[in-house]
Amino acid sequence: MSLVTEHHRHGNNPFGILGKWGRHDDGEQNVLALNVLLLGGKQSGRSSVGNALIGGEEFKTGTCIFGVSMTTEHQLLSRNFPRYFRRKGAESDLTLRVLDTPPSFPRPKSVHELCPEGVHVLVLVVRADMHDNTHLEEHVETLFGPEWRRHALLVITHADHLKEAGLQPTDYLTQTTDWLRALAAKVEGGVSFVENSCDWPSVRGRPIRDRLLSLSARNRHSALTVRTQVSL
Repeated sequence: MSLVTEHHRHGNNPFGILGKWGRHDDGEQNVLALNVLLLGGKQSGRSSVGNALIGGEEFKTGTCIFGVSMTTEHQLLSRNFPRYFRRKGAESDLTLRVLDTPPSFPRPKSVHELCPEGVHVLVLVVRADMHDNTHLEEHVETLFGPEWRRHALLVITHADHLKEAGLQPTDYLTQTTDWLRALAAKVEGGVSFVENSCDWPSVRGRPIRDRLLSLSARNRHSALTVRTQVSL
């Protein structure tokens, strides 16, 4: 696997060099490139989910200091997974370009400039023991319109709290807050639960990638367009 690390601020164009389908320079291997946007509140585990997706530890992770998230700017990582899946009988590489965002929700024009080709998959990240990001759905709809549901999946982190409470994931979703239960019902990519163990990104990375790829395939790998005519 090859990893490319990029740090971008508002105004840069990190996605301009990569299309949806392509070939390696030798012209032999198909490559599917997907743009993935991580969204969630502070301490939600966005960066850890990003590490799980790329199979590394390059995204900065850690606790908040005095309530301020350690993720203060957009961070983009790109990783190629050779021969990850088969398409039309041929082996294809999967390239994920994963963009982590600060917990203060990005403005539409900023997201558009960072993702001019659009976003193939939205990964919404919520902590099982913290339900303070009640405006997440509203912000996502402002950015992408009602079509966001078809491109979104929900990852609930710190699921070890469920075990401590003696809850199964299905029980948790029926007993959780109204807004989170409604959000889980709307995302067409389903819900994944991950525990807060030191090695979970490496253990859970493949299942989350597979869920992401399956969701994108159902959408024929189309991308969401950022709505730039609105403001938050």
